[in-house]
This record gives sequence, structure tokens and C-alpha cells, in this order.
Amino acid sequence: MYTTINETGQLNNYAKEPKMYYAHYPTFWEQRRYAQLGGAAVLFLGLTLAVAFAASSVV
Repeated sequence: MYTTINETGQLNNYAKEPKMYYAHYPTFWEQRRYAQLGGAAVLFLGLTLAVAFAASSVV
């Protein structure tokens, strides 16, 4: 932890700064996997909504 002391004796504590790194553009295979996961999420959401509407229409 980084600490400084001013002229009146007060301590100022600063958090340690994390090391910076740059994100890389996803590869073709990563993009394909993201698309598959997005499609699965859309299907899951659609199935969930269909079940909810079917259950709410039961009298």
C-alpha cells in the first residue's frame, strides 16, 4: 500500500494500482463460440417465455 504523510502528520493511504494490460481482439473460434452461446441464450429465453405463457393461460 502506498502511504504519504502531509505536513500536519496525517496519513494518506492509496491503493496499489493494478498492472495495465490491453485486451486482444477475439479470434475466429472465440467469436464463433460467443455466437453459439448467444444463440443458446436466445433459445433458452424463448423456451422460458413459452412455458410461462402456457402456464399462465391454464385455467
